[in-house]
Amino acid sequence: MGTDAIEAGETPFDSYPSSFKVHHLMCTELRKFVDRILKIFPEIEAARPRCSSGIKALCSLNNALERAKLLLQYCNESSKLYLAITTDAIVSRCQKSKNFLEQGLCQIQSMVPVMLAVEISQIVDDLRAACFVPDKFEEEAGKVVRELLHQGATTSDSMELAEMSALQKAASRLHITSSKAILIEKRSIKKLMEKVADTDIQKKKILKYLLYLLRKYGHLIIEEQTDKTVDRNEGAFTVNNPSNVPDVASHKEYKQHDVEADKLSGLIPPEEFKCPISLRLMYDPVVIASGQTYERVWIQKWFDDGNDTCPKSETKLAHLSLTPNTVMKDLISKWCAKYGITIQDPSLQSDVLQLLENSSTSVASFGSSIYDMRFPVDISNVSLGSLDTSYTSDGSRNKIGDGLSLKPERGSDDLRQYQNPRNASKMNLESLCRLPELDWESQYEMVEDMRNHLKRDELACMSLSSKNFIEPLIEFLSSALDMHNIRAQRAGFELLLTYVSQHRSGIRYLNEDAYSLLSSSLDSEVTKEVLDIIEVLSGNSGCWSKIAASGALVSILNILNSKITAFQERVIKILHNLSSSHDICSNLASFECIPKFVPFLEDASLARHCIVVLRNLCNNQEARASITQTPGCITSIAMLIETGTHEDQEHALAILLALCSQRVEYCQLVMDECDIFPALFDVSVNGSDKGKASAMELLRLLRDTNHDDDEQEHLQYDNVISEDANNYPKDKKSHKSLFGVKLSMFSRSSAQKKKK
Repeated sequence: MGTDAIEAGETPFDSYPSSFKVHHLMCTELRKFVDRILKIFPEIEAARPRCSSGIKALCSLNNALERAKLLLQYCNESSKLYLAITTDAIVSRCQKSKNFLEQGLCQIQSMVPVMLAVEISQIVDDLRAACFVPDKFEEEAGKVVRELLHQGATTSDSMELAEMSALQKAASRLHITSSKAILIEKRSIKKLMEKVADTDIQKKKILKYLLYLLRKYGHLIIEEQTDKTVDRNEGAFTVNNPSNVPDVASHKEYKQHDVEADKLSGLIPPEEFKCPISLRLMYDPVVIASGQTYERVWIQKWFDDGNDTCPKSETKLAHLSLTPNTVMKDLISKWCAKYGITIQDPSLQSDVLQLLENSSTSVASFGSSIYDMRFPVDISNVSLGSLDTSYTSDGSRNKIGDGLSLKPERGSDDLRQYQNPRNASKMNLESLCRLPELDWESQYEMVEDMRNHLKRDELACMSLSSKNFIEPLIEFLSSALDMHNIRAQRAGFELLLTYVSQHRSGIRYLNEDAYSLLSSSLDSEVTKEVLDIIEVLSGNSGCWSKIAASGALVSILNILNSKITAFQERVIKILHNLSSSHDICSNLASFECIPKFVPFLEDASLARHCIVVLRNLCNNQEARASITQTPGCITSIAMLIETGTHEDQEHALAILLALCSQRVEYCQLVMDECDIFPALFDVSVNGSDKGKASAMELLRLLRDTNHDDDEQEHLQYDNVISEDANNYPKDKKSHKSLFGVKLSMFSRSSAQKKKK
């Protein structure tokens, strides 16, 4: 946040952690403040505030630092699941640590030298502006597990499904997706249980339940499985051999299956029961090395096509073995029995068998082929295989339960719409991988559909990556830019804005090409959309250097010269964020941008952002010189001391303190350009605590400067009298010279007293 902020791990203070299991952004932000305070702590101690209040303030600051370090240590060692379900408590503790640090610094600020006080004031200012916001996906993980805890422990089938679903969702969001990660999580929970007091029964119950969930369902979320583990838990792997596929079922059996499909066309099974490839209920669910579950025949076909990655997560697999998911199969069987559904082995269906045997058909193209089979419209939502359950003719298949509902049948027009390979993507918008294969108009429609999909389902962003989303989208935008297609550019940038706004952790996928594209599009018809994206990115410290490297700073500053207020406001907010970087401040100073900010200091809505930019720039010597040389800049800053909010006053005073503490000439300049003393007196009485302290310090600096000037003038006056007395008999004209000097000095002294 502040210009002196330093990245975790770059300081010599290694007595507390720099990596955190959960709440990484909040903990990293808190650690930066701890680092900054520890860096100046020896100077604070060296100032020797030995009075009773000074010792008390020093102890208070030290205690606040210890509290913050303990919190960081806790987030480094604790259980991920427990940290997620106690998100609100962690946010509260971070906020309290921030408040304690701010309180300790404010108490000590008036007891240290001015330069150290200025540095402390900058840290306090940044502490007040800090906001601890939990990661959306970690928060979602905690919410899922908390809802599970509220349901209470039962042994029903629905509870088993809820437990499995909740754990899988939470584990994926918290990156507990490997055997090693699960082992570490179990150990963390056990360590927590050892530390919990016997009187805290509720916490022990929660930890025991989390441990139970990991033990029971851990194998379903393991991302990497060794052959030894699989052999122990599931027995030897079995892989379907295409040559051993049974003969096609009889025509009578197929007709029976078709009749059943008509009856099931409106029934929606849980998503977990459907194969991600075929989008149908699974007959023989198997787990692959990534931890994802698929229908055996379809994932085997995927591997037979030469693929060695997970179709859903696109991660490279350690091995291609298939592990029967017996828990999932049992749950699907019970669900089918409940609704009177009979499902046949997909390898016995003639249409599926033709797809499997056709060497020209790959699983990658299955998405379009499945809709050309002319099944009943919604049959893609259910799979047609047998799970050792028999079909019954009673009315149970028409019951609605567990959140299921009947859909109205679509007409033939709707069916034809989704038989189109392009429109098939609308049924399951998971990525933009197929974007380059489509014609231009279809690409545009797919981008629009994806944007609407992400707006409706914020969590859908989690499955998107660089390969399946960012790269094809940037390619689409580059083509739109080359074609000067404004409509496509706007659609693409709006999709990118939706993505970066909803999936902050996915911002890391943006590569150099993405930043270059944004930079080159700043001066175009889509400036608004691009500025919106850069404003989001500027809030992420990891993007600052990339934005600067793209060359966007020059274009951003040029927009300040435009007459479009909405654009100017976005630019000022972007620069507010970017100016927290010392390197970017150096770049901005070299661009001689200070004169551009002066007009906005008079705008009430923009002044609060603009004054922060100038305050951050004041840490750069070139920028300080530019502020003093820019006409009207110091006057506008001083005006905010008189008319601004308490926060504006604090920033303005910090700027003038930074100037006046550097050079005496700057003190004189401040007094010459504006009548600042009444405003300083007012703030010293009616301002905030920080404002009062800063105003008093600035008054002291200006008073000392004035006193030095008076002494210098008196010295010059005595010298002139002595010299003139010696020369008086020789030259009577010198009397007039002496009188002129006296008059000049009197006028100057009177003016200064007036100001006082």
